Order: sequence, then structure tokens, then C-alpha cells
Amino acid sequence: MGGWWNRQNNPEIDLVGADREPVAGTVHFLGSIKWLEDRPFGRHEYDALARDMLAVPGAGPDTPLVAVSRSGVTSSLPLAAHWDPEDLIEAWK
Repeated sequence: MGGWWNRQNNPEIDLVGADREPVAGTVHFLGSIKWLEDRPFGRHEYDALARDMLAVPGAGPDTPLVAVSRSGVTSSLPLAAHWDPEDLIEAWK
């Protein structure tokens, strides 16, 4: 688990689930963290992640996308998974 960005920090992918580091053989998922108080992870954030994912070495159009959001996720987004603050706390127990 890690993140990925190029030398210009654009794009920047918050979450990369891969089989190993520093160079992944297989990328299992990519994700974005948005810790906004007043709105959920929505279409704008999803579209940016879907656009930027192809810049990550080893990722492809079928790589699952995930989100972590303080204020939830818009229900119509085709995410493989999403987590909120309670999920993160539960994972640490």
C-alpha cells in the first residue's frame, strides 16, 4: 500500500495497492482520499481518479478504483470499494 505521483506531482494518486515495492508487478487497486467536511466524494473526484489512473505504471483501464471520504460517497459511482472514518477506526481495532 502506498501512493504514486510523477516528478511534477500531477497526477498524484493517494492509494496504490500493489504486490510489492518499489516497483509493482501487479497493481490491485488505485484510490483517492478526500477529507471534505461539506460534500461527499463525487463525480468530479471520481472522474479525476479515472483520468489519472492510466499514468500509474502497471495500472490499466480495468484496475479497480476505491475512495476514502470523510463525508461519504455519491451512490452512483462505479467504485470497487469505499471507506469512511468509522471503517478506518474499525480496521485499527
